[in-house]
Amino acid sequence: MNMYTRNAVELHARKTPGFEARVAHAVALLREAADEHAGHIVQASSLGVEGMVLTDMIARHRLPIAVATLDTGALHAETMAMLPRIEQRYGLQVEVHRPHQEAVVHFLRRHGEHAMRESVDLRKACCAVRKLEPMKRLLQGRSAWITGLRREQSEQRGNTPFRDNDAGGRERFYPLADWSLKDIWHYVEMHEVPYNTLHDQFYPSIGCAPCTRGVALGEDERSGRWWWEGDQNKECGLHGPSHSPEGGVEDRTEPAAA
Repeated sequence: MNMYTRNAVELHARKTPGFEARVAHAVALLREAADEHAGHIVQASSLGVEGMVLTDMIARHRLPIAVATLDTGALHAETMAMLPRIEQRYGLQVEVHRPHQEAVVHFLRRHGEHAMRESVDLRKACCAVRKLEPMKRLLQGRSAWITGLRREQSEQRGNTPFRDNDAGGRERFYPLADWSLKDIWHYVEMHEVPYNTLHDQFYPSIGCAPCTRGVALGEDERSGRWWWEGDQNKECGLHGPSHSPEGGVEDRTEPAAA
């Protein structure tokens, strides 16, 4: 079978040495996080495959962890279609946090629909309106959050720990930090985890539709995000060490000082 006719499970799922131990560690870390932050912890999911693996673990082990996502207003239809699939499969109601519509309209009127292509600063300003501000509301009242970052995803994520703190003092947990892409898809295959169909179209990392493309064999997993920027730090600000949910959203239109 040609690789271009295979789905993501067939293409990537492989059992590797230590898989069971990594699963056990991830579940144990989720339990620990839920115990330490009872009633004040959330999984922030992008509705990509890593997020779905974590949601499956949370539901499978009946952990008291809320699941939430950001609807930026610019997501693929395939991504939004995950919400009813999660509810149907797991009986979980996913919290959906959206940007303030007036802020989006103001940004578009001032900078246009394709401002993100004009400069890194404008791209980050768009992310600030569509992601960082609603993320602040998603985290309100929470003392901890969980994400699906993995060290293998990119050079920038190569030192991802299992837990740390964001700049606002909340604890962050990364249960899949040491998982490979093969591990992720082997887990999906084992438990028949529903996943975003864009993954079958060679989208290993999925963000807003205008800012995401498929990747070629051998490319970095996040090379399809903001690809026009070249080999720069491919992050939106949600996961960087300096991100503080308490910080304001800055509509920065001038280049930052060098």
